[in-house]
Amino acid sequence: MTVDLTESLDAVAEESPLVNAVTNNVTVNDVAQVILHWGGLPVMSDDEREVGDMVAASQACLLNMGTVSEEGEATMMAAGESANEAGVPVVVDPVGVGSTPTRDRVADRLASDLDVAAIKGNYGEITLLAGDDAEVRGVESVGEYSDIATTAVACAQKYDTVVVASGEADIVATADAAYELTVGHPRMGTVVGTGCMLGASVATFAGAIEDTEQAALAGTVAFGLAGEAAAAGEFGEVHGPGSYNVAFKDSVAGLRNTDYDDADSRVEQVLETGE
Repeated sequence: MTVDLTESLDAVAEESPLVNAVTNNVTVNDVAQVILHWGGLPVMSDDEREVGDMVAASQACLLNMGTVSEEGEATMMAAGESANEAGVPVVVDPVGVGSTPTRDRVADRLASDLDVAAIKGNYGEITLLAGDDAEVRGVESVGEYSDIATTAVACAQKYDTVVVASGEADIVATADAAYELTVGHPRMGTVVGTGCMLGASVATFAGAIEDTEQAALAGTVAFGLAGEAAAAGEFGEVHGPGSYNVAFKDSVAGLRNTDYDDADSRVEQVLETGE
């Protein structure tokens, strides 16, 4: 599958999708900023009393379980159910699945009981959701994942969804194919919240692009290219994690003005199941 990044970025800018993010309290501002900088409209309704109404009026719904609580679980389920009723795409970010039984249960409930357009997780989280062994410390994935493309396809098949597995090379998978994306920069790992911001990016693109596979590919490629542009100093001199975080958000907002002609060449199909 080819990725027309210009067309995708234009679609987000033209649609200005309203994205309701039920997200964790560590990175809520970062998530809101990234949605806005891509051209979307962020709203962070997390009250069960109103979230259903807000999601029904939105174009995308992000459910990020970075900080799990009983109230948060109920709110995420209410948001997801409302989104399903209204035909609004749901993106689930199963942060920290594998680190506690509670997170395992909540993640599986979200992915199983809701009609989910996409799941975005790191290598460890996607591996655990697929039913394989992985090592997660807190909310971070550790260990080796040489078969991550196969695992991501298995996860996509299990939950009937598109999967984004973030790591050294990002993987976007469906039930019958996997693509490796060679984008991004190591500096992205020095900033807390880049995983949450990637989930927000996928949700924003899904709110403007009907084909969820295309939205996941375009959103993930754009996110990685923005990380590269920031590291290269295209949006200000970078001295460390703090200045990189600022430059990265500027690069998201300004990606349309950078040279990303090779975006499509960064995507390689690495697996096809034939199903």
